[in-house]
Amino acid sequence: MRTAAVGPDPVDRLRFPADPWRLVECAPDMDDLGLTETLFTVANGYLGLRGNPEEGREAHEHGTFVNGFHETWPIRHAESAYGFARTGQTIVDVPDAKLMKLYVDDEPLVVGMADLEHYERALDFRAGLLRRSLVWRTPSGKRVRVDSTRMVSMTERHLAVLTLEVTMLEGDAPVVVSSQLLNRQDGEDEYHAPAPSRASTSDPRKASVFEGRVLLPLLHTADEDRQVLGYRCASSGMTVAVAADHRVAIEDPYEVVVRDDDDLTKAVYRVEAREGHTIRVEKLVAYHTSSSLPVRELRDRCERTLDRAVRRTVADHHAAQHAWFDTFWAASDVEVDTADAHADAVQQAVRFNLFALAQASARADRMGVPAKGVTGSGYEGHYFWDSEIYVAPFLTYTQPQTARNLLRFRSLMLPAARDRAREMSQRGALFPWRTINGEEASAYYAAGTAQVHIDADVVHALTQYLAATDDVDFLLRHGMPILVETARLYADLGFWRSNGTDSFHIHGVTGPDEYTTVVNNNLFTNVMARATLEHAADAADRLRVEHPDDWAVLAHRLHVTPDEVTEWRRCADGMHIPFDAGLGIHPQDDFFLDREVWDLSRTPASLRPLLLHYHPLVIYRFQVLKQADVVLALYLQGHRFTADEKRADFEYYDPITTGDSTLSAVVQSVVAAEVGYHQAALEYFQDALYVDLADLHDNTVDGLHVASAGGVWATLVGGFGGMRDHGGRLTLDPRLPAAWGSLCFRLTWRGTRVAVRLTASELRMEVEAGDGEVPVSVRSADHVVAPGRPVVVALEHQGPRVDGLLPKRPQTGGTRADGSRITAGVPDPMPFDVADSPDAFAGGTTS
Repeated sequence: MRTAAVGPDPVDRLRFPADPWRLVECAPDMDDLGLTETLFTVANGYLGLRGNPEEGREAHEHGTFVNGFHETWPIRHAESAYGFARTGQTIVDVPDAKLMKLYVDDEPLVVGMADLEHYERALDFRAGLLRRSLVWRTPSGKRVRVDSTRMVSMTERHLAVLTLEVTMLEGDAPVVVSSQLLNRQDGEDEYHAPAPSRASTSDPRKASVFEGRVLLPLLHTADEDRQVLGYRCASSGMTVAVAADHRVAIEDPYEVVVRDDDDLTKAVYRVEAREGHTIRVEKLVAYHTSSSLPVRELRDRCERTLDRAVRRTVADHHAAQHAWFDTFWAASDVEVDTADAHADAVQQAVRFNLFALAQASARADRMGVPAKGVTGSGYEGHYFWDSEIYVAPFLTYTQPQTARNLLRFRSLMLPAARDRAREMSQRGALFPWRTINGEEASAYYAAGTAQVHIDADVVHALTQYLAATDDVDFLLRHGMPILVETARLYADLGFWRSNGTDSFHIHGVTGPDEYTTVVNNNLFTNVMARATLEHAADAADRLRVEHPDDWAVLAHRLHVTPDEVTEWRRCADGMHIPFDAGLGIHPQDDFFLDREVWDLSRTPASLRPLLLHYHPLVIYRFQVLKQADVVLALYLQGHRFTADEKRADFEYYDPITTGDSTLSAVVQSVVAAEVGYHQAALEYFQDALYVDLADLHDNTVDGLHVASAGGVWATLVGGFGGMRDHGGRLTLDPRLPAAWGSLCFRLTWRGTRVAVRLTASELRMEVEAGDGEVPVSVRSADHVVAPGRPVVVALEHQGPRVDGLLPKRPQTGGTRADGSRITAGVPDPMPFDVADSPDAFAGGTTS
């Protein structure tokens, strides 16, 4: 059984009705604003509007974010050294267009204080629309119905569409609607304000706060129909413009008052409203940003976007949005029948996570997918490996064009990655651990730049996409340079040792587990680097044979020689893969088993996550994992391990994995299902499923965990569906939970979409779209699915099942340097009584 601190059943923490196609809030909760602001975000991957109420007022974070729009600041190291990251990057909250304030009898609608007879707010997964409806009894006794909608367009990347309807149900009253564009700024107001300084936070997962003005006002205009604001970031020089266009339908006499200044434009509608009459305000908003263009050009782009948008009705925009999501769900939906009382809640949570993936990636286009999407400022809006390992697989097999865009984004970063490799005294290219603009922004190199597996993660996503699509054009124009430069990096980074047999080693790196840093021969890194070297050599050989002219041009441009390709294969074949014959497991690195074992059973929940309560050096001395490392290798490169090795590795590492990272439960669920720990797989799945809806890590206020959302798809398709794609071939080995009635998911393979329907007794595959044939192996038996020729496979069992539960702790903890065994449970990592305040301990935080 899992040893991570486990609270109540995640379902018990939910406060939303179980609607399979909507997330519904039936009463406003002012004590939980940060959570609901994140959950009710509408976004398209480029633009995100947090779920703040139209009237503004109370908020945890008034947030409107544009992917990639950031401020820079100098990283000040207490003790600097050559090659340390020098410039930080933080996503910036752009001007807020959500505000449509309402006053009746000069009394403002403030949801947290208003007398509400009815309230419902719903995020509709099929429509891609946020709706809110309420009935307000004003202090003077009037009854007013207020309905609003909010949408960020999937078809018009820069467009948001908002509506507000106010109906006087009982009584006449003066009504005021103030529709605003507001930039919330502190500090200097001068155009040439000093560059902002930055206040750090004690939680490395949160964005730091700027002290002083970030957005410098350059433009503001307003008339009755259209308002515009424009700014430039003080340090990065990035520019942004936002424009709003209004259309109104008002039955009663009204007047419009327009006001504007540096940080506020507004159109104020003053209406003498009569009982039974409705005031409708439609607000179309356009955002454009640039790294270099002047604000006036961005204003012109906003104007063009709005000129095009106003030619269509709001109903047209809503219909286009619905049609886009119809197409999305046809390719991406996963239908789950858990056959219990929580079936609708599970289905709702599954679709919420898939919807979050759409909102994080669909129109990112030439940008990456930030760890929080565009739902909050967590992790400073940075791109990590999250997108390649956890998001890209979902996109590759359901939305391949979006996957292509994501990989194209990485290719655009290649020049900066080459520069970084040179700075690190290496050949090839080294992609940044965390970044927005392509430069390394991780100040803590031990858990940042040292994670050189980032190159292999990018290649993993690339080769997975190429296998699923056979997109040779992408390989020729964008993929091959990535493969060449990452292979060069690993071939140069590693070195040969001989102890009778030559072997290739990679030292001084950090794997996915950030609780163990700067080690020799991290297993995950070596396994993934081996795959990168092989993929690069295979691609070079393929192009040389199938596209000799194109390859000749590429080889000349990239200076690739036959000897270099041969060396890549030699390095891959000689790669050292750590293995401990005594324990029968793969050590996480050369010296991992020499460390003492952290007794997680004695670590209370109040001291989780460890990184917020212990100095890094304390954590580094123990066998304890922030997230899956070896276990992740078992999933991504499972064809390189035997079934017995997978089970032994999982049984060893699972009890010492804290679950402090939301990236861990999804991988542990997949591998637990494969090796036979079905109950553990189901529990880990639940942990991942409700990470945000139940706020299991208490930080959803900072934005959604997009990688975990991608991992939910992986647990369903890869864990319970048993889908693997090793070697460019699809295989299925289903492991449906015993209590579940059925599972249905879709896979797109080279333009043909196949629906996979799984029950306890059979697996059925049939083509839903496309005209190609899809080869697939089910439990080692080969099949071909084609249009009009479904395949049905009888299932006699659900794969291996281990009796009992996982041990609470590993039975042995490895070997000390003197050869003595480390017995689990002996060391006590806490030098104080658990009842004492952690403040008494001289610890710190990882940054």
